Amino acid sequence: MTTHVQLLAAFAASCRDDGLPGEVRADVAGRILDVLGNCLAAYAEPDADAAPAVLRAALRWNGTGEATTIGSGHRLPAPSAALVNGTLAHSLDYDDTHLPSVLHPSAPVVPAALAAAEATGAGGTSLAAAVAAGIEVCNRLGMASYLPEAGNSLFFDKGQHATSICGTLGAAVAAGMLYELPAEGLADALGIAASMGAGVIEANRTGGTVKRVHCGWAAHAGVSAAVLALEGVTGPPTVLEGRFGFFQAWLDGRFDAGALLDGLGERWELLRTVYKPYPTNHFTHPAIDCALALRDRLGPEALAEAEIELGVPAPVLRTIAEPAEEKAAPRSPYHAKFSGPYTVATALLGSGGGLGVCLDDFAELHPARLALAARVRCVADARATEIFPRAFAAVLRVRLADGTELEHRVDSSRGGPEHPLTGEELARKFRDNARRALPEDRMEALVTAARSGAPAASLLPLTVA
Repeated sequence: MTTHVQLLAAFAASCRDDGLPGEVRADVAGRILDVLGNCLAAYAEPDADAAPAVLRAALRWNGTGEATTIGSGHRLPAPSAALVNGTLAHSLDYDDTHLPSVLHPSAPVVPAALAAAEATGAGGTSLAAAVAAGIEVCNRLGMASYLPEAGNSLFFDKGQHATSICGTLGAAVAAGMLYELPAEGLADALGIAASMGAGVIEANRTGGTVKRVHCGWAAHAGVSAAVLALEGVTGPPTVLEGRFGFFQAWLDGRFDAGALLDGLGERWELLRTVYKPYPTNHFTHPAIDCALALRDRLGPEALAEAEIELGVPAPVLRTIAEPAEEKAAPRSPYHAKFSGPYTVATALLGSGGGLGVCLDDFAELHPARLALAARVRCVADARATEIFPRAFAAVLRVRLADGTELEHRVDSSRGGPEHPLTGEELARKFRDNARRALPEDRMEALVTAARSGAPAASLLPLTVA
């Protein structure tokens, strides 16, 4: 009987050997460019303190220089470069999201693929195939963990970070393809990677910078798993569905095999992955949309004594609303990105840069926004809960001191399935990110190279002076 990892491995090998559909190949170019932009912005971001620490740790380990760390230009072993770049990719919480699994596939997969492509000298076609297959495997593992009756990913219900767990296996597939592993070797890489994925999400609630490292560690582990398979280490063929396998260990044996395998290679979950317009936790995005819609009708004076209620899906309250005292007064600009009250206050009082809320809005904590955040009460909204997680919805209600009541509701956040970002908006996001680290001519050359499907060697190194 063909096992689950054998089917996933055969799919990945076919992406490399038979090529990608045109729509998928074009989509991958955007994924790579988005990750590069996020990495460059994170390298230049003073609050992204986890990434420099990870780079210092990787330099301690040193080793043969196979791949480039973005921004610094250091060359390190491929697993170490993937660790640094994956951390950068996730540091600003600006990376894309797949729904309804609610994971961020590009942040672990693209850095792993870039590192392996540099190490092997792979061309642009091979890089694109690896990224596509890796993201698809990652997304489908996430889909297998989403049970409609639970209305959420079981990973998140257990406090596990689905991105870093599923992303490790996706990264292993991508790297293994670039190391030219056959289907059997890719199955081994998946079997090895299943013992390496990890991540808990308590940092979303009460702080700490370790969550930024989750995608870096997944990329590192994925490349390591591929190299171990290349050198002869093997994995269990039933590592996913077995009695002591991945789904039993993580999800108590509850998973949707059809979501994992049905239509593999024909129906692409990759294409359902949405880009973020705002550099904050994705659960806050519909709240930001609501606040931006009301912003022109609410000046600082009117808001000074306003009562504000934010209605969101019940499952996201624990991420963006609890503990209430932590979310009303976040400890750092990074933690503010996971606060429903603070992101609403930022959208109402912020600069309006970028696509409405931008990285500059989180350069520091603003007293006026903290004061307004303290006036935002977060509650569960029945309609938003019903829609979640197929789309992210919210409602914002504002009652002014004179009794005036304003309300705005969105059923699918900007950038989401019903309102995807345009190509122009994606380019604007990339340029806003990359300009923080690169001169304009280098930035535009990077756009051209990524859109043309260039190899990793043409995209890297990206050294910031």
